[in-house]
Amino acid sequence: MFPFQFSKKAASPSFLPSFLFLPSFRPPSPDKIERERDKKKKRILDLTRERERDMMERREEEEEDGHQHDIEIEGKESSPKGMRQPLLLHKHSSGGRINRTSQIAIVGANLCPIESLDYEIVENDLFKQDWRSRTKSEIYQYVVLKWTLALLIGLGTGLVGFFNNIAVENIAGFKLLLANNLMLKERYYQAFAAFASCNVVLAAAAGALCAYIAPAAAGSGIPEVKAYLNGIDAHSILAPSTLFVKIFGSIFGVAAGFAVGKEGPMVHTGACIASLLGQGGSRKYRLTWRWLRYFKNDRDRRDLITCGAAAGVAAAFRAPVGGVLFALEEAASWWRSALLWRTFFTTAVVAVVLRGFIEFCRSGRCGLFGQGGLIMFDVNSAPAIYGTPDLLAVIFLGVIGGIFGSLYNYMVDKVLRTYSIINERGRSFKVLLVICISFLTSCCSYGLPWILQCTPCPAHSEEECPTIGRSGNYKNFQCPPNHYNDLASLFLMTNDDAIRSLFSSSTEKEFQISTLLVFFAAIYFLGIVTYGIAIPSGLFIPVILAGASYGRLVGTFLGPLSGLDAGLFALLGAASFLGGTMRMTVSLCVILLELTNNLLMLPLVMLVLLISKTVADGFNKGVYDQIVKMKGLPYMEAHAEPYMRNLVASDAVSGPLVTFSGVEKVGNIIYALKITRHNGFPVIDEPPFSAAPELCGLVLRSHLLVLLKGKKFTKQRVMTGKEILRRFKAHEFAKPGSGKGLKVEDLDIKDDEMEMFVDLHPITNMSPYTVLETTSLAKAAVLFRELGLRHLCVVPKTPGRPPIVGLLTRHDFMPEHVLGLYPHLHSHK
Repeated sequence: MFPFQFSKKAASPSFLPSFLFLPSFRPPSPDKIERERDKKKKRILDLTRERERDMMERREEEEEDGHQHDIEIEGKESSPKGMRQPLLLHKHSSGGRINRTSQIAIVGANLCPIESLDYEIVENDLFKQDWRSRTKSEIYQYVVLKWTLALLIGLGTGLVGFFNNIAVENIAGFKLLLANNLMLKERYYQAFAAFASCNVVLAAAAGALCAYIAPAAAGSGIPEVKAYLNGIDAHSILAPSTLFVKIFGSIFGVAAGFAVGKEGPMVHTGACIASLLGQGGSRKYRLTWRWLRYFKNDRDRRDLITCGAAAGVAAAFRAPVGGVLFALEEAASWWRSALLWRTFFTTAVVAVVLRGFIEFCRSGRCGLFGQGGLIMFDVNSAPAIYGTPDLLAVIFLGVIGGIFGSLYNYMVDKVLRTYSIINERGRSFKVLLVICISFLTSCCSYGLPWILQCTPCPAHSEEECPTIGRSGNYKNFQCPPNHYNDLASLFLMTNDDAIRSLFSSSTEKEFQISTLLVFFAAIYFLGIVTYGIAIPSGLFIPVILAGASYGRLVGTFLGPLSGLDAGLFALLGAASFLGGTMRMTVSLCVILLELTNNLLMLPLVMLVLLISKTVADGFNKGVYDQIVKMKGLPYMEAHAEPYMRNLVASDAVSGPLVTFSGVEKVGNIIYALKITRHNGFPVIDEPPFSAAPELCGLVLRSHLLVLLKGKKFTKQRVMTGKEILRRFKAHEFAKPGSGKGLKVEDLDIKDDEMEMFVDLHPITNMSPYTVLETTSLAKAAVLFRELGLRHLCVVPKTPGRPPIVGLLTRHDFMPEHVLGLYPHLHSHK
């Protein structure tokens, strides 16, 4: 029998010699065996030619669709014609089902190949031998290292968060002081030129970093981190270059006055720090620690990156509990109690680090940092007393927030698709787009205050009026003495200071109704057109600013009719807009309460978040879910689609399926690795190693490459598991991290070695997860997602058939594949 097998769906006994299925049989003659081998080889060649033809057609279609994206791969740029989701529709072919969902997706501003992560524990003989050989001290070292890494992630993220804030406050403070001094001298044109020039230079620096060094650093980064924790990996998503650009690009972008925040990028930054520490450094940059070999697997890295994402939120908002809940509610797809403890410990370390540096800076040793940055608004000393009219107003805010939030998500989606047309011409056009948006933002920030009248300074104000300096609630701008421009007081300060002013209860009559209307419209518009350009940009800050504007507007209208002051209404407006755009509830509620240090507002914040999320869900999905889908990331949802209940697991299996024998010929393995991109191969034990064909397990491509490179071959088809266990160690099969692992081209196999055999049993996962072919596809999808699988084996229900029907991967659960196979199910979607 020829051991190397292809099958379209592996559902017919004709794919194996018929004598193997008899309960008892006489050994066949050599001539019969040769005839079987000839038939098998002919069938393999036919299927291979067909497979290669299908792959060529698929590549052509992906190239055509790939031109519709803003692509940069290996320094070359494509010519996209418009953004669309890169998941391709399934088409039937005469060779069986071929899954045509795309293996590429957009990461940041870059189109790159993607693959699934191996969150499952590969329980092969090498793994078992490694665990049996570990001493108690090594196990203790492993546990201690986990907590040490959590500590280092917290320290690193806290330091980066403080550095980001101190850099933004000093750079933006210098820019605002320069413009303000020129305004005081009535040199208005020079003030605008200086203001706009500083913004453009900073914006161009941020855009150039993203366009030329790390395109994956563009955008928020939360969708990419969310996809990674769901089991999707892409090149450079957590690379050191991405970390570098994320830090400095975010500093330059926020300091340039864009309507963006540093909170989203901080989540990505924390994940990058965790990845860099967890993989033992970077081989590419010659920064490695061999004693971290225990963590060179996707399962442990997933836990560390979850801690990093939570630490990023804690560093951005000084909200340690909110960071944990954000990771639980929004980022992570898999959770357990031990991870909860480590995540909480990490965010607590971040909070301690930030608190220490804030105390250090209170003495004025941090330049222009002062009280700005590290948002801890401490905004309200006003009592939170409310009645029935206030509850009605809160319900109204929730409805408005849901409507505005869903419209915001819709417009962001359209703008992202439009920007891809501009970006298609190359990196220079990306930077040019960033410069244009920067100039537009400068014109709005400097020009809009001129259209409103000046306001007399309040008679008994605790603060200086008009303000002399970069910060303060009363900007003089172009006004006469003892007057201030309230719109300039919002535009010509950092976003953190603007939020603090809107939330403040001590400046109840500072802002006019017309000012709040103009500021809301401007921030709403600028937030939409800014997100999607080639800079690290977060959505939290523009959404909080816009929500606080219309919330304070409602509070101003109600006036004496309400027991809540305008600052509290601003907080509720921000909560409603956040709930309408991001569709989070628990984590947002806790983050806002930690931000404002006002626990008395808990019931109202909960109510407004629930209402806004409910209203917005009636229109579209949350902004991060929309971006994940638009980027083409094959994200597995927590629930199965309704139409999946009408199908069984075997209905979604695609082929051709490639299997190996337990002891396989080297040439067959090399050939299969070259003509397929599969990352997992079922291993079938056959006579004389078993009484009948049976599923032995699953072997990974990466493990096959390491085994072949070791060249532990034999001339006879015999099992050599003990010799392989002595020759190899488990850590040799560990994932190489962000560096590139072995490829087929790296192997140096001679012609005579191609005819030799290799035993696959020691590296085969003997206990892969399996489902019966009659299992509901919905149940299979939930199982796949909850267990964090990369491959799910589908086995036959009845005996006397080949031991495996096929493999299910995350691409087989995608709507593009399933609905492409069964278009009539569209009505059940």
